Amino acid sequence: MRRPGTHVTAITLFTLAAPAFAQGEAKRTWTFDDEKAGRIARGFTGEVGEWKVTRSETGNALAQSAKNSNSTFNIALAGDTNAKDVDLSVRMKAVAGETDQGGGLVWRAKDAKNYYLARYNPLEDNYRLYKVVNGKRTLIQNADIPHSDGWHTLRVTTAGDVMTCYYDGKKSVEGKDSTFPEAGKIGLWSKADAQSQFDDLTLTAR
Repeated sequence: MRRPGTHVTAITLFTLAAPAFAQGEAKRTWTFDDEKAGRIARGFTGEVGEWKVTRSETGNALAQSAKNSNSTFNIALAGDTNAKDVDLSVRMKAVAGETDQGGGLVWRAKDAKNYYLARYNPLEDNYRLYKVVNGKRTLIQNADIPHSDGWHTLRVTTAGDVMTCYYDGKKSVEGKDSTFPEAGKIGLWSKADAQSQFDDLTLTAR
């Protein structure tokens, strides 16, 4: 849980400082509490979908609110990040969605159509690791996890071509792939009409 005042000053300094966050730098956390509601958080680009800071029961969160078609991948990227091996986590709450719900984490993104993805879908009760190449998604590994309401923590750690995914602190999915061997941006993701909130996005480039 977040303690009042934690990270806010440091995040503001990082955001205004401009240089890319890359390998070997200290851990960075986005709580969104110093952001203005109704617009996307500073440093992020809403590549697809409608991404805006909104109020939640635990403070501000970055939310995806578009109701897009079934084939649409909604994605927001942190533009000043560039990392290869990461320890990446976020708290996520599924708010609504008839076709899809939930969402996940993106890393080693070259752009909005090329990246790795770990996402949880409450409608399907599964947590999946994918690669997305030229906008086409390919499954690497799957785990079935029964859903429950409220906030849940997704986490990914990488070491070369090995990617390990955690759900609420439990190791759930592990896979290997070498499609994207180089550093890239991190980001947040949902699909189709999945409306979700994301908070406490944390990146450690290892």
